Amino acid sequence: MGKATGFMEYTREIPAELSPAERVKNWQEFKLPFAEELSRKQGARCMECGIPFCHTGIELNGMTAGCPLNNLIPEWNDLIYRGMWQEALNRLLKTNNFPEFTGRVCPAPCEGSCTLGMNQPAVTIKTNEYQIIEKAFQEGWIKAEPPTERSGKKVAVVGSGPAGLACADQLNKAGHLVTVYERADRIGGLLMYGIPNMKLDKEKVVQRRVNMMIEEGVEFITNIEVGRDIFADKLQQDYDALVLCGGSTKARDLKVPGRDLPGVYFALEFLSANTSSLLDSQHKDGNYISAEGKDVIVIGGGDTGTDCVATSIRQGCNSVVQFEIMPQPPRERQADNPWPEWPKTLKLDYGQKEALELHGRDPREYLIMTKRFLADQKGKLTGVETVKIKWEKDKDGRFNPVEIPGTKKTWPVQLVLLAMGFSGPEETLLEELGLEQDERSNVKAGYGDFATNVTGVFAAGDMRRGQSLVVWAIKEGREAAEEVDKYLNA
Repeated sequence: MGKATGFMEYTREIPAELSPAERVKNWQEFKLPFAEELSRKQGARCMECGIPFCHTGIELNGMTAGCPLNNLIPEWNDLIYRGMWQEALNRLLKTNNFPEFTGRVCPAPCEGSCTLGMNQPAVTIKTNEYQIIEKAFQEGWIKAEPPTERSGKKVAVVGSGPAGLACADQLNKAGHLVTVYERADRIGGLLMYGIPNMKLDKEKVVQRRVNMMIEEGVEFITNIEVGRDIFADKLQQDYDALVLCGGSTKARDLKVPGRDLPGVYFALEFLSANTSSLLDSQHKDGNYISAEGKDVIVIGGGDTGTDCVATSIRQGCNSVVQFEIMPQPPRERQADNPWPEWPKTLKLDYGQKEALELHGRDPREYLIMTKRFLADQKGKLTGVETVKIKWEKDKDGRFNPVEIPGTKKTWPVQLVLLAMGFSGPEETLLEELGLEQDERSNVKAGYGDFATNVTGVFAAGDMRRGQSLVVWAIKEGREAAEEVDKYLNA
């Protein structure tokens, strides 16, 4: 597990980044190269802790602790330290189909549960993963490996996000004939259109993996929405099994006066149109929602909200503010948030860093509630009215937001982006198949077998578990594939 005294000899270092002032001039990834010798030192910091929670992937207090994929983190940290990169790659690929994705966009719950992190900065697990997979691609160690034998069994996977891709990859490796259906014009789901290019390059990273899967025999069909363009019963007739990996795509709305005004959009509408136009024409076609010269308000404080902040800045917004209804997190772990839980502490993500440097302030406003959107006499969006709130317990012990008198404020705005998460899968396909849904409207399919109430139909990823992390989607896709394989071979 690294060097016995490495954690005492070396400090945490991560790759440098282009400055915000430089990187906002384009849509490229902005992490700078990291010397191999520095990576080896970071691997050396992995201590022989004896109880490596980093790879546990459990839920504590409603939050993920450790890696859901159960990545063999101490093992490949040790191999990096020893310079055994190909062996490190082999250990990494045993549990993760797409470390080039997670090494870029995962929030790294593994680092939140690192034993060293109790009293020092955690081991750079996410960076180490990124370094392994990118060195492997550079050295040509990652090559297409089509299965040597085919079972003759056919599987249709609906949705090409991380769950769908992982499921298809595993089933293809098992020798089955896999076809992935995607309603968008490109493969990748949220990897392609939900995450901006500067966080995850579409052509150099996502399409690189898709091309390899095509070489290995996976068939991809785009611009086809199952349940609309092709009926699910047709797939049931043509395939031996059907796996639903369509994601949780019903965006949470904000039902306040003025919601229907032009200029108020869901975050995913904004982000997907921007990426599509970027890939199609480098924004020359104008087929996107522009923040240029506008005062922008993002409602929602998660990763998607941050992506909206960063995208607005690159488009040339006049200002950007990000509303969060929750209180500002503390700067240090609190007593009720002990290790190895995910640390609920204040973090400055890339979008906030860019706003801070370019606009002079962290864009986030906490404990704020939107009351209504305002328009001028021509019906044009001009403002957002808000109040400050506090959280108080009701008689049943549940916290509720309570408005603070005298805190009403009007913010100038010409573009509002709703980034409040997602409430479940779209239901057209589910109703057509007659699938049961749970109390949160997700497809009812048990964890462990991923089987729905319809024989031969399985579900995985956000469509089954609800909105979650890319790393959870990959895990679900892998494990669903294992259950489908058992079903096909029964």
